[in-house]
Amino acid sequence: MLPEPSFPANPADFIGRAHEIESFKAALRQSVFTKRMPSFAVLGNWGIGKSSLLFKLAHCCRQIDPAMLPVHLSISQDIEDYLRFAESLCDKLADALASSDSLTARLRVEAHNWKFKQFKAGPITAERQVSRRFLTSGSALLRHSLAEAWYHFIRPAQLAGAVFFLDDLQNLSLTSGDTGLIIRDQFQAFAVEGMNFSVCFSAKPDYFSGVRSFAEPAARFYNKLILPPFTFNETSEYTKAVFEGQGNIQSLAPWLYEKTFGHPYFLAFICRELLARGDGSPSQLWPEISAQLEREKFQSDLAQLSDKDVALLRTLAATEQDEFTPTPFAKQFQHEYFGRLSTTHSSASSSDKHNETGQLPKRKRSSRDAAPSRAAASRLPCITHKADSIPLPVPIPLFHSHYPSSLSLSVVKFD
Repeated sequence: MLPEPSFPANPADFIGRAHEIESFKAALRQSVFTKRMPSFAVLGNWGIGKSSLLFKLAHCCRQIDPAMLPVHLSISQDIEDYLRFAESLCDKLADALASSDSLTARLRVEAHNWKFKQFKAGPITAERQVSRRFLTSGSALLRHSLAEAWYHFIRPAQLAGAVFFLDDLQNLSLTSGDTGLIIRDQFQAFAVEGMNFSVCFSAKPDYFSGVRSFAEPAARFYNKLILPPFTFNETSEYTKAVFEGQGNIQSLAPWLYEKTFGHPYFLAFICRELLARGDGSPSQLWPEISAQLEREKFQSDLAQLSDKDVALLRTLAATEQDEFTPTPFAKQFQHEYFGRLSTTHSSASSSDKHNETGQLPKRKRSSRDAAPSRAAASRLPCITHKADSIPLPVPIPLFHSHYPSSLSLSVVKFD
């Protein structure tokens, strides 16, 4: 298996997340009898593998009998309202139907033509072959189109239903601020009407933070799969898949886990660089790999922060403290800048033994970590990306050689 840190994993090469996959498969099996597939929310930090898991779950939909039709839509920030979202979803549904092996050749052709049966003029969508039915809202368009797809394509093809996989749902920011609730209301109505449509979306971990209670409909409707970093066992499994046939796997897996704490993006990045550089021990190659990671990832991300954001990071790094509170810095920096800092709590939880989950104990912070060299990088605090508030894991010795005031920031305490 070739590691590709910048792309979702191929479902055939997918590693780990056995519990999450089994939860989804169990729901699929149950839906065969209930005719109602539950909806899921995959939550996690940047680079943790949410998109890869969505593709893996979509693959699972094709494996059951009768199959569920997976429909994938990546939510971009240019989808400004629910009508545009509904149009995009309908287009993706038509594409999925036209390429599905479950449909006969005739139905695939009809699905392809169905996609182009609608014309759009500004906020109004009409159909050429229906008596000028105007659908001026996203909810109306989605209800009409999905009902038509259900009776004309999905049932004749003997599909069990369809699951809509929505990647990065936090990018759909409606003025009402209740995207999750609107989608919940719409898809719950489909279930009541006997149409087996469900949603599986990915989002940042605090997506439901605005919901006061998990008993509220917007939160209760979705089965939540919260992704932590890989365990040590999952890291070892990934290492074996990448370096199959090489003799250093037993020592390499602990080294990789120490450097990454099981974070999938950094694990894939480092493995890719180790393969590309060939000969040489990981410890010898680490300074070069760390410098490459700095150039490819962190410099480009920090370039998107404002000067004030960077100044705050430098100020915090200069304190050389494990933890901080905003109070001493409040006069110099407004509260909003502290709101863009977060920590990866899942990777900061300590353990004093190699427990049943397979995780190695986290090493304690020492005085040498106050201003470490690149070779000592193994901690992953988080800085929140300015543009879209996606948590960005950042190793301690960030920009050690490029900035006089090293951003060797740690806001996570390791006991």
